[in-house]
Amino acid sequence: MTEPADLASQPRAAAARAWFESLRDRICAAFEAIEQDADSALYPGEPGRFELSPWRRGDGAEDLGGGVMGMMRGRVFEKVGVHVSTVYGRFTEQFASQVRGAAEDPRFAATGISLIAHLRNPHIPAVHMNTRFITTSLSWFGGGMDLNPTQDYQRQDDFPDTIAFHAAAKAACDKAGADYYARFKAWCEEYFWLKHRAEPRGTGGIFYDHLDTGDHEADFAFTRDVGEAFLTAYPAIVRTRMDTPWSADDRREQLIRRGRYAEFNLLYDRGTKFGLETGGNIESILSSMPPEAIWP
Repeated sequence: MTEPADLASQPRAAAARAWFESLRDRICAAFEAIEQDADSALYPGEPGRFELSPWRRGDGAEDLGGGVMGMMRGRVFEKVGVHVSTVYGRFTEQFASQVRGAAEDPRFAATGISLIAHLRNPHIPAVHMNTRFITTSLSWFGGGMDLNPTQDYQRQDDFPDTIAFHAAAKAACDKAGADYYARFKAWCEEYFWLKHRAEPRGTGGIFYDHLDTGDHEADFAFTRDVGEAFLTAYPAIVRTRMDTPWSADDRREQLIRRGRYAEFNLLYDRGTKFGLETGGNIESILSSMPPEAIWP
């Protein structure tokens, strides 16, 4: 019988892992360049640098995979995590029943990249992006990217940041399928909805899961294009907004909105639940929490 670790080393999973790691390196370089270029009058102190911390899953008695947690607390990026992981093992019976292709065979492998950025400047939207490849008795890609402005004036569909972000997502989608953007935009809006408040978490983007069209290379190409779209769009948004000064009222509004972000991740986020159910690194899983928030 194929061991879970062997699932993670199969060519498709290995190629996905290599891509996620290379994307991580390029994103970290782009964010560190922003830190370096920031105006010292508005952002005093030393430019931030990522600290990469390897971790292993489990108690060490057996090989269950692991990853690298990448964290930076800088001048512009108040807190940003860019993490990659490759984990494998067997789902619990209860959790296996909730995962596609795992009910009869609980072996799994999962590799992916996950990113969340909380910016010091309230006029720069927070952002989330992740892409992943999961193998059970089936295999599929999933992920997406969504923008999370922290100022009310930015939370309109016609705001330039939202337009640019969605344009990049749509360009990636249009290369793969004529209906992808409409489907995945709607899925994002449905997924990132705070049911208990009846409001969206942000201004959306795209979200997809269980992408297995029967053409693995096409699905992988789309997932790579999502990563490229993020790398094109988001650093440009940061650079556009980073020289805008802010007030105490702007900061207060940002901290209230960060509270909404935390509520979603703790109550609804599938990635958080998956990480906890599969014994992932707690610090990495919960690094999505904002560094400061308020509930007035």
